[in-house]
Amino acid sequence: MVDPETLPYRPCVGVVLINAKGEIFAGQRLDSESPAWQMPQGGIDAGEKPRKAALRELWEETGVTEDLVEFVARTEGWVTYDLPPELLGKVWGGKYRGQRQKWFLFRFLGTDDQVRIDSDHPEFSRWRWIGAGEMVAAIVPFKRKVYEEVVAAFRPHLAG
Repeated sequence: MVDPETLPYRPCVGVVLINAKGEIFAGQRLDSESPAWQMPQGGIDAGEKPRKAALRELWEETGVTEDLVEFVARTEGWVTYDLPPELLGKVWGGKYRGQRQKWFLFRFLGTDDQVRIDSDHPEFSRWRWIGAGEMVAAIVPFKRKVYEEVVAAFRPHLAG
């Protein structure tokens, strides 16, 4: 059994992409047996600044480019979560106990047909716009506290 206290957190970013109504982009994960919905997120590459990583992850997972979004806000500090025991030592090569995330809020300026989840390495099988409460309810339980924190930080900009 891996002792999580001996492992670092994986540096990561998350993106809350909202439409003009304040609804949040939610993607249904391809690699989940149950209908798991989440917002775009991913690791920060060595030497990469968090905001640049957020824009890269947004493009990789949704096809949305920087010119189609407007920066609104970011979380002040880092938000962390620990992996549940059944995933510890299995994901990310067993090198991390969980993730340390910086979250960014971007307003989508484009049209729905400019969202393209059919990339070379897709993460999502489908997507939709949903309210903040529904987004928190749709995330896997071990990430729920993070989503609650992020929604609270960006609440003035979000619907539902």
